[in-house]
Amino acid sequence: MKVVHDLKRIIEAHRKAGESWAEFLRVPSLSMGIYVLGEGAVDPQEPHTEDEVYYILEGRGMLRVGSEDHAFEPGSILFVPARDEHRFHDIQEGLVALVFFAPAEGSTVR
Repeated sequence: MKVVHDLKRIIEAHRKAGESWAEFLRVPSLSMGIYVLGEGAVDPQEPHTEDEVYYILEGRGMLRVGSEDHAFEPGSILFVPARDEHRFHDIQEGLVALVFFAPAEGSTVR
């Protein structure tokens, strides 16, 4: 298992691939990935069965969790409890987020 991850290289490779989500670490208790949405993009997420933390590396906008909106900017840490409706919106500058799921994404039964 890879112990050290180069975030800069992960982001560069992810941007070249042109997809919004890329997981780079998975163990039973945790998974991590990069989530990218461009300025003005529509976030297609559905609720997850695991708790989720976003660490915002780039971008500005809003995250709606349930019926509450929360502003984000680089350095923001956003927590979304398992099964809560959530999505990014009003993205004013392209979003790049480091995402943590606990336990690993998709490992919990709905």
